[in-house]
Amino acid sequence: MTGRARVIVYLRAPQEGPGAIEKAYHEISGRLAATPGLLRNELMRSTLDPGGFAVLSEWSSLADFRAWEEGAAHRNATSPLRPYQDRDGARHYGIYEIVAAY
Repeated sequence: MTGRARVIVYLRAPQEGPGAIEKAYHEISGRLAATPGLLRNELMRSTLDPGGFAVLSEWSSLADFRAWEEGAAHRNATSPLRPYQDRDGARHYGIYEIVAAY
């Protein structure tokens, strides 16, 4: 399992509710279904903040994620969620490489 990477993107629901985030997530997931190296992704809602969401994606390697991220398709594929990125914190995303697991 080591060598895999996980990417977290933090989102904030708009005033009208979380439906827009859920719709954009499903749209993007359909587009990314055959992306090389992408193993899975999940949309998560915070239990501490009902307006807080995160998308967690798991990649077979950091290199696979970087190749996709640097490719031309990346920006267009993820654009539906971009308006909902939570930019109030220090970072609206995190990239982690798994170094150990049990």
